[in-house]
Amino acid sequence: MTRTRQHDPHAHAHAHEPAPEGTEDVLAEVGPRLRRIRKDRGATLAGLSEVTGISVSTLSRLESGHRKPSLELLLPIARAHQVPLDELVGAPPVGDPRVRAKPIVRNGRTMVPLTRQPGGLQAYKVVIPQLTEVPEQRTHEGYEWLYVLSGKLRLLLADHDVVLGTGEAAEFDCRLPHWFGPADGGGVEFLSLFGPQGERMHVRAKPSAKK
Repeated sequence: MTRTRQHDPHAHAHAHEPAPEGTEDVLAEVGPRLRRIRKDRGATLAGLSEVTGISVSTLSRLESGHRKPSLELLLPIARAHQVPLDELVGAPPVGDPRVRAKPIVRNGRTMVPLTRQPGGLQAYKVVIPQLTEVPEQRTHEGYEWLYVLSGKLRLLLADHDVVLGTGEAAEFDCRLPHWFGPADGGGVEFLSLFGPQGERMHVRAKPSAKK
C-alpha cells in the first residue's frame, strides 16, 4: 500500500520568504550615500578608517556596494560623521528641522558644533556668560575666523589688543599667539570657524619680565 504525502504549503515558507519589498533597493542606495556624505564632509577613506577602526578596504567595498551594510559597520560611521543612523540608510524624514547638536562645555565656555564631519573646516557657536579666566595667549595650527553675534569680544593677537562689537569679524593665522573672550567681564556670543588641526593647541611660554 502506497501512502501519499500531503503537501504542506507552509512547510518552507520561512526558507523561501522574500525580503520585504524595496529592501534591496534601500540597501543598494546605502553605498553611494556613504560616499556622498563622506565627500561632502571632506573626509578621506584613510581618515574615516582611523576614526572608526574599520579598514580602508572594507569602507571602500561598502561605498561601492560590494559589502552589505550592517549595524556593526554603520554605527561607528554614523558616530564619525556625527549624523543619525537613519540618514545613512536613507530613512524618510520625520519633519523635525531642529539641529540636535550636543554642546561642549570647557572652562565656562559653551561651544555648539555647527559642522558634523570628522575633519576639515569646523564651525562652532560659542557662548561665554562672563570672564572667568586670566587671558593667556596660545598658538595652534590652522586659520581662524570670528564673528560677534552679541556682546563685545576682546582679541589679543600677538602685540595687538582689539575689541570687536556685534556684527564685527576678525580672521588670523592661529600660529600667532592669541586669546579671545569677553571684553568687559560681561557675556559674549560669537561664531568661530577654523581649519584643520585647530584643536591641537599648545600653551605659549610667557615672556620674561622686562628689566
